[in-house]
Amino acid sequence: MLRRFGEPPETGRIYTLRTGAYAILPGEDGLLVTYQSAENSEYQLPGGGVDPGESPTQALVREVHEETGWRIARPQRLGAYRRFTFMPEYDLWAEKLCLIYMALPVMCYGPPTEADHTALWMTPDIALRHLVNSGDREFVRRFALRAAIFQKRG
Repeated sequence: MLRRFGEPPETGRIYTLRTGAYAILPGEDGLLVTYQSAENSEYQLPGGGVDPGESPTQALVREVHEETGWRIARPQRLGAYRRFTFMPEYDLWAEKLCLIYMALPVMCYGPPTEADHTALWMTPDIALRHLVNSGDREFVRRFALRAAIFQKRG
């Protein structure tokens, strides 16, 4: 059973399963995140929904490029979690299955192509304070702990 983050599902409400792929993107300047300045402005891990006919990694590559302008390489799945939320852009109550990857940002092709998104670099500590989603924060926390362990060994 997958761990749930956020609010529990509301009794009697119908939720639509929506799978999404999201990335922790480490680089020399910290982690690459996206700031979405739409109605509910928030910092997020880059990524989004898997469209029909796409694999999760194909969706990840597409979504990261749309939201950050970067191309990525070597995505490795770290885990998954679920959360129940309202998605106003789709007018949909969703059970989101969030697949979390780590990948390498290899080249920036320009600004994000998705409206209202800005790509930002921040340290894991700052990301932990700003990411709105508790599931994303948990995976960044695990990543930061693992990175600190490897730095101490090196």
